[in-house]
Amino acid sequence: MSQIAINTSQNVNINFNIASVGERMLAFIIDFLIKVAYVIIVLYLFFNIFDLGYLLDGLDQWSIMAVYIMLTFPVYIYPVVLESLMEGQTPGKKLMKIRVVKIDGYQASFGDYLIRWMFRLIDTTAAGVVGLISMIVSKNNQRLGDIASGTAVISLKNNINISHTILENITEDYIPSFPQVIALSDNDMRIIKDNYTKALKVDDRQIISKLSDKIKGILKLEIDSKKMTERQFINVVIKDYNYYTGKEN
Repeated sequence: MSQIAINTSQNVNINFNIASVGERMLAFIIDFLIKVAYVIIVLYLFFNIFDLGYLLDGLDQWSIMAVYIMLTFPVYIYPVVLESLMEGQTPGKKLMKIRVVKIDGYQASFGDYLIRWMFRLIDTTAAGVVGLISMIVSKNNQRLGDIASGTAVISLKNNINISHTILENITEDYIPSFPQVIALSDNDMRIIKDNYTKALKVDDRQIISKLSDKIKGILKLEIDSKKMTERQFINVVIKDYNYYTGKEN
């Protein structure tokens, strides 16, 4: 499965899986059903509940079409509006746990969502065959709208629960050193531990140093390097977080 590196708020990269074609198709179907339900409800209200069908009497074909377009207008702008409001998701994408992001790691903007929406006309040509072929042959499962806007759709699903990835063995008599760690979130700690573990495996001292400096900056800590090395500091931070959040074994 393809992966994409996203730059986090801690200024480190973390890899996400690219959403599969199947996941994107299911999200599309869910959104499509929501739009169909909206149209049915609106037309039912217009013609049956409020009995406004008489307003169409005597109108020419173009005027009648204009009325229908106004009634169903939210359906047409559904993707671009909801992706903008929900930070790259629609109800279908949210249910499938997938999201639109920029390839370069930055948060996609309204302009990016707009470009994706405009290219939807091409991607849905021939019952969506154009977009489907594009996703199959492109590196990051991108349809034409994604390629044009420099975006991709990632999977937010994680095979390992966050509480497991930040789990750390600490003894019952453990005494924490930095109560400031409670300012961090589970996701912050997962990123810290994941990147620290990877750096240790390849002895990447530069990453360890940057990670240590970043943590000190966020928590506003000043540590004497003679009393505690960068590796010791990060280890203590991870254990302290487990201690204060009750995630110790």
